[in-house]
Amino acid sequence: MTIHDELRAPGAGLTTFPGSAAELGEVRLIDLAWNELAELPAWLGGLTSLTELRLDGNRLTSLPSLAGLTGLRALHLDGNRLTEVPGCPPSLETLYLYGNAIETLPTLLPGGLRHLAAGGNRLTGVPDALWKLTRLESLNLAENALTEVPAAIGGLTRLRMLDLGHNQLTAIPPEIGDLDLTDYLYLSDNRFTEVPAAIGRLDRLAYLNVTDNLLTGLPEALGGMASLVELRLYNNRLAELPGSIGDLGRLRELHLQGNRLAALPASIGELGELRVLDLRNNQLRSLPGAVAGLALLTHLDLRNNRLRTLPESLGDLPALEKLDLRWNKLDGEPDALRRLTERGCVVLR
Repeated sequence: MTIHDELRAPGAGLTTFPGSAAELGEVRLIDLAWNELAELPAWLGGLTSLTELRLDGNRLTSLPSLAGLTGLRALHLDGNRLTEVPGCPPSLETLYLYGNAIETLPTLLPGGLRHLAAGGNRLTGVPDALWKLTRLESLNLAENALTEVPAAIGGLTRLRMLDLGHNQLTAIPPEIGDLDLTDYLYLSDNRFTEVPAAIGRLDRLAYLNVTDNLLTGLPEALGGMASLVELRLYNNRLAELPGSIGDLGRLRELHLQGNRLAALPASIGELGELRVLDLRNNQLRSLPGAVAGLALLTHLDLRNNRLRTLPESLGDLPALEKLDLRWNKLDGEPDALRRLTERGCVVLR
C-alpha cells in the first residue's frame, strides 16, 4: 500500500510512527502533531517528496538527520523535548522549535529560512550565522536567557515580526531602527532602562510591547511611529510621556498601567483614534482638559491614582462606555461624572 500526498493523524494517541518508507515514499505532508511519539524511524530522512512535516507536541528527545529531505519547506517541532536541532535541508523555509530544551542553535542554518521560532528554550546566545539569514520575515527568540542582541540584527531587512520578550537583555541596539517591521515587536520582560531614538524609524510597525522593563523615559522620536495601533508600556518606571505621543495618529490602545506618571501631556488629546487608555496604578494628580479630544475613546481606566478633581471636558467624551475611578479620592461629586452616567456610561468609583 502507498499513501499518496498526505498522512494526517494529529492527536490520535500514536506511540509509534505509522507506515513504512515504501508506503510513504510519495507523501508530501505528514501531520502527526499532538501524539505520544518518542522516536522517529531513520528512514524518515529519505522521504524526498516530503514538503511539510508536523511533529508538534510529542515526546521527541532527538531526531534523525533530515538534511536529505531535499523538498522539505516547513518543519514543525514545537513542544517536544529536543536538546539539539536536527540536521535540516537547505530548502527549508519554516522552522518551529518553540518550547524544547535546546541550548544552542547550529552554526549552519538553511540560508533560505523565512520563519524561525526558537523561543521557550535554553539559549544564552545565538550564532553569528543567524543574523545573516537575510530572508527572515519572522523571528521568535522569546523565553530564553539571551543577554545581548548584536548590531548585526539591522541586516535582517525583510523582517516583519520580531519577538525578543522574556530574556535578560539590557540594551536595544539602535540598528533595530533599520528593520522594516510591520506586524509586531515584542521586547517585554527584559532589563531595558531606555529605548533608543532609532525606534522612531519603525514607521510601519503596528504593535509595540515594551512592558515589564525598567524604562524611566521615552524618546521624542517615538512620535515617528506613525502606523502604531497598539502600544503597551505597563510595569515600567515612566515618570512622564514625550509630547510627541500625540503624533501617533492611528493609535487605538495605549496601556500605561504600573508606572510613575504624575501628569499627562496635553498632546494626549490628539490621539483621535484611541479607544482604550489604561492608566491605572500611576501617580496622576490631574488630567488635562485636552482629553476631550479623544472622541472615539470607549474605555478609560484610572484606578489607583491620586486624583482629587476631574476636568469638566471629561464629561464630553461621546463614545466613552466605561470609566473606572476606583481607589482615587475625589472631592465631591464632579458634574462630568453625572453627565457621563446620564448618557449610559458605566462609571465605577
